[in-house]
Amino acid sequence: MDYGRGAVENLEMRTPSKSFWRGKRVLITGHSGFKGGWLTIWLQRLGAEVVGVSLSPETSPNLFGLAGIAQLCSSHFCDIRDAMALAEIIRQNRPEVVFHLAAQPLVRAGYRQPVETFASNVMGTTHVLDALRGLEGVRVAVMITTDKVYRNNEWPWPYREEDALGGHDPYSASKAACEIVIDCYRQSFLSGQGVALASARAGNVIGGGDWSEDRLLPDAVRAWQSGQMLHVRRPQAVRPWQHVLEPLAAYLRLAEQLWQAPKLAGAYNFGPETQEAATVKQVVSLASQAYGIGAVQFGDGSDGPHEAGWLALEIAKARTFLGVTPRWSLDQAVTKTMNWYRAQYDGADACELCLADIAAFEATS
Repeated sequence: MDYGRGAVENLEMRTPSKSFWRGKRVLITGHSGFKGGWLTIWLQRLGAEVVGVSLSPETSPNLFGLAGIAQLCSSHFCDIRDAMALAEIIRQNRPEVVFHLAAQPLVRAGYRQPVETFASNVMGTTHVLDALRGLEGVRVAVMITTDKVYRNNEWPWPYREEDALGGHDPYSASKAACEIVIDCYRQSFLSGQGVALASARAGNVIGGGDWSEDRLLPDAVRAWQSGQMLHVRRPQAVRPWQHVLEPLAAYLRLAEQLWQAPKLAGAYNFGPETQEAATVKQVVSLASQAYGIGAVQFGDGSDGPHEAGWLALEIAKARTFLGVTPRWSLDQAVTKTMNWYRAQYDGADACELCLADIAAFEATS
């Protein structure tokens, strides 16, 4: 199949287009979360008219409050499990582009609350998609899932978009189920309606402004700022780590391309190059060096419920058809993250820190 042009090498074309996003009506679900907050800031910088739908922030502190996200968009607190309320917000705001990020995003929380995880992730996604069915004006929808949608065989090569879906734990299984729902709505409803629908499978994301539980660098910052030791359960687990701006730039680029070429609709992996996948222990070491302090106690991997030991993504499809390639190395990503937390802790404005990182990312070849 002819998907269009090959990889885009020009930096200006690989950077989100201000001319494209200026004035676009964009809906973000999950705008009160970590990635959703960064995406709202970036789209507002690009001139988009952003509508956010989310639950209220679950952590304190949180990026939503510190960066004044509510002042950057039309903000609505609504549970995506409430199909009628969600559909009404979407109908009233008539988005042209939709980014669906709202989810229960944590593996260990999924073990504690499996029913709630499936309800939020599977039915919540279904509610978003169904609200777009028959909606005039919508052209593009990018649904964010995860790198954990694949049936993990612990094999020594990265997963491709064509590999089998699966999920040992409730979170992973719920996201794999989302992929099936997305494909169903693409084929049954939205493609014929003229909506280009894609799913985005991104690797482990790091960056300033995340205070979620059971995430490596937020846990490290909490421990080290209070003078405590960081306890790491699975130091040898390998993940495709990337700075939050890497997948967000990819989502924006994907939406731009889908607008112009709806035949590009489908599933896409976004992550670092395979050789950049790293162990938890390596990331902790880089974080400690960047932060300047950091006592750590490493476990033997036996503590806690099952999690995949090795996971990496093949990103050739995104490189070839979208021109999306990683910009920041793992060392740069970790350093940027820890510098953000250090500066914010010392009193810097959270939104200005995000904007500075976005400007630096845009300027990186």
